[in-house]
Amino acid sequence: MIELHYSGIIVGICSFIIIGLFHPLVIKAEYYFGVKFWWVFLIMGLLGLAGSLFVAHQVLSTLLGVFAFASFWGIREMFEQRKRVRKGWYPKRKANKWGNECKSK
Repeated sequence: MIELHYSGIIVGICSFIIIGLFHPLVIKAEYYFGVKFWWVFLIMGLLGLAGSLFVAHQVLSTLLGVFAFASFWGIREMFEQRKRVRKGWYPKRKANKWGNECKSK
């Protein structure tokens, strides 16, 4: 009888989901907080990296590694997103009369 191993498929599907979730997360983070939010992605990445090193379960360790490097990728993408906003490809938050940014409609 053939024994099937599903860990590769699980890691692939979860990686797809993690990367897919980071795309809108980066866009929203840059929109609401600007690039000053990059350090949150750094902390998430470092925590994911540490978790990947200390978790014994192979699939979970792998997924934490994917999460970590998706977080690191998010740092670069946040600065790229700022460039896309400046080019007019994405909406920019408007400032209110006190100079604070407010949600655009």
